[in-house]
Amino acid sequence: MVEIIPVETPSLGDRSYLAHDGEVALVVDPQRDVDRVLALADQHQVRITHVLETHIHNDYVTGGLALAERTGAAYHVNAEDPVAFDRTPVRDGDVIEVSPAMTLTVIATPGHTFTHLSYALTSGDEDVAVFTGGSLLFGSTGRPDLLGPDHTDALVRHQYASAHRLADTVADTAAVMPTHGFGSFCSATQSDATESTIGQEKRTNPALTQDEQDWVRDILDGLDAYPAYYAHMGPANLAGPDAPDLEAPSRADKDEIRRRIEAGEWVVDLRIRTAFAAGHVPGSFNLGIDGQLATYVGWMKPWETEISVLGDTPEQVAEAQRELVRIGIDEVASSADGRPQDWTDGDLATLRRATFADLADVRHHRRVQVLDVRRAPEFASGHIEGAVNIPIHEIVGRVDEVPDGEVWVHCAGGYRASVVGSILQAAGKDVVVVDDSFDNTRAVGLLPT
Repeated sequence: MVEIIPVETPSLGDRSYLAHDGEVALVVDPQRDVDRVLALADQHQVRITHVLETHIHNDYVTGGLALAERTGAAYHVNAEDPVAFDRTPVRDGDVIEVSPAMTLTVIATPGHTFTHLSYALTSGDEDVAVFTGGSLLFGSTGRPDLLGPDHTDALVRHQYASAHRLADTVADTAAVMPTHGFGSFCSATQSDATESTIGQEKRTNPALTQDEQDWVRDILDGLDAYPAYYAHMGPANLAGPDAPDLEAPSRADKDEIRRRIEAGEWVVDLRIRTAFAAGHVPGSFNLGIDGQLATYVGWMKPWETEISVLGDTPEQVAEAQRELVRIGIDEVASSADGRPQDWTDGDLATLRRATFADLADVRHHRRVQVLDVRRAPEFASGHIEGAVNIPIHEIVGRVDEVPDGEVWVHCAGGYRASVVGSILQAAGKDVVVVDDSFDNTRAVGLLPT
């Protein structure tokens, strides 16, 4: 019996996989913090003998090389990828005998990248699953534009052909096991599905149900911005990243925290946004550990700027450090845990919070500015009249464009608004954070019914 166990990284919207037969195991697309996979192998008392990459990743630093070196496993990477380390090269059509119960067939599936591979897993005569990486996702495909505009048109057509190749090659009953598609910005579109099969994708995935020209047009029209840190991931993965150092960062006292803020470094408060709003160190930014911390730090922070983190507990700090090493931020300059009163000798700052009902009410009495920090397609789908749209990932470079006066900042749910509100407050703006669901705007008259 072959068992496939997903290893979830929800903050990046990705999955890795460990598949085993009770004795030996293979791992597909491991994240940088390989201790999670090693612990899983120990739990199931299996030996990892094969580690495989579907592609050179754009959204995280791989743990593949480190895991292979740690376990002695063969490290399978496309023979065409110009990596700077020894690997077991694989090509389209290769068959990998992992064990008597597990065989992998390599399938070239370009589209997300030119050298993308998928791996069809068979046991005996049964197609068990296909590891599709950034090719065929649940109800979607991986986005085709990450290698730049000069390649997008070719890649999107490759992606369509690859989806059809998988559908034609792998049995309908085989489980689809994508790496991306759970909130990852590597996904061309998003789906709420948590599992699927080739047969189900044939019935529901637009890449398999639409005419090619229609699908290509829809995908290209729907592409949105992706995180700036992606530019650093490919080079890191081609170079062969080592295992991360997860030793606790040095502890910062009040004076060091103040000096770092005054120096323009990023001091990130990891607490939930309600706690941050109630009291925080002036000049600190709120990127809560309960949201997509790594994605937004990697997207917004100038890459070379040092980062320190403040959290409720040492465990919260350690979780943030783990999130950050996954995208190649290997050094947290300093940290502190406890209460915000422990982090400054001065008065704590507060951040005003409100609902959309409050915004509707206040607009009857006085003029306020509304800043919508959702991404451009979200804004285009419906927005509050008079709102200024500066997407969250652009705010650091566009603070000067934020209107003067009292600014009510909102997103779709509150997390991004708190991030931006904290950055604007640190820049001296008069901010109110709308911590509410955008779905409520219509009920309170901020959108037409």
